Amino acid sequence: MGQPLIAFNQQSAAHLLANYLNSQGVTASVKQQASSQQSASSEFIVFIDDAEHTAQAELIAKDFIANPGHPKYQQAAWDNGQNVQLAASPSGFSVKHIAANAISAPFTSLVFILCLLVYGLSLLGLFAPIAQHLLMQPFGLLAENHQWWRLLGPAFIHFNALHIVFNLLWWSMLGAKIERTFGITMLIIVFIVSAVVSNAAQALFSEPVQANLFLFGGLSGVVYAVMGFVWWLGWLRPSWGVSLPNSIVGFMLVWLVLGFADTFFANVLGVNMANAAHTAGLITGCLLASMLSLGSKKPD
Repeated sequence: MGQPLIAFNQQSAAHLLANYLNSQGVTASVKQQASSQQSASSEFIVFIDDAEHTAQAELIAKDFIANPGHPKYQQAAWDNGQNVQLAASPSGFSVKHIAANAISAPFTSLVFILCLLVYGLSLLGLFAPIAQHLLMQPFGLLAENHQWWRLLGPAFIHFNALHIVFNLLWWSMLGAKIERTFGITMLIIVFIVSAVVSNAAQALFSEPVQANLFLFGGLSGVVYAVMGFVWWLGWLRPSWGVSLPNSIVGFMLVWLVLGFADTFFANVLGVNMANAAHTAGLITGCLLASMLSLGSKKPD
């Protein structure tokens, strides 16, 4: 069975440490046993196979206890084909689960709520006044009226249920990943820069309609940015613990290419794809990830 190293009350923590020990050349395993005859709970013990690695294993375990949330532990689990979380997520969409997510990723939740609020008000017949104040205008007009919030505004407008569901699912997953790993400031920067760049790019390839408004919107430019950010950092700095499976990257890139088939999406999804926004968002996210990778002193 080997030599016991440390015991945990949570199975996930034990497996997270064991995976990291294995990645460092220390063969480890996890065994479950009842903590006492009077208690129905169990404890999960990490064993190491070779006593010669005891000192190294104890040092690694000490570092793990001090900072169990470090991305390198999750990265080791991913490299081993697992996705271990330190605490089990509540099942379903309970109030407790939603509140926990909102607290751990407040900016992700704020954007999520604002998009839902704008869409809900649009369903109630308020789309026209909302569009009048949020949609993008030609750059010349913006230079005169200084309504620069319109560079962000289209990100909050969605045109149908499929449109908003697709965008918010990806945003809630990838935005939260960035916010929890690098902090709220980093996600705010990614959101603002990608929204401005993608909306400006789409305006360059679109024609305004009545009242000098561009009729495009959606969070998808930002979604492609956070996808590019996570994807590129996973490639540049895999030890940081953020990455995307190749299957998801492939799907999003195929979706990007298919977006240029405007007739298909107009007929099937009921929207015209903002191809310039998607492409600009993806490039922006990759560039921001590259800048963070090159400029950060965060250790591998």
